Amino acid sequence: MTELLEFLVRSLVEDPSAVVVEELEEEGDLVYEISVAEEDLGRVIGKGGRVANAIRTIAKAAAVRLDRRVIVDILD
Repeated sequence: MTELLEFLVRSLVEDPSAVVVEELEEEGDLVYEISVAEEDLGRVIGKGGRVANAIRTIAKAAAVRLDRRVIVDILD
């Protein structure tokens, strides 16, 4: 899952080397925190949060195989 999120976010940003995806576990849920360069934050969130919601949807669909709840946070 981490590799999938890294691939998606690195495809969107201008500085792919600044992308960091951390996996945490909270109360049985998997939490993925995504950090990008400050100038790329708008690209990852998108207008009205559409890109961020799309990333979350893809992550939730991929998590069906894991049979766990997945939360994706984009850190600013």
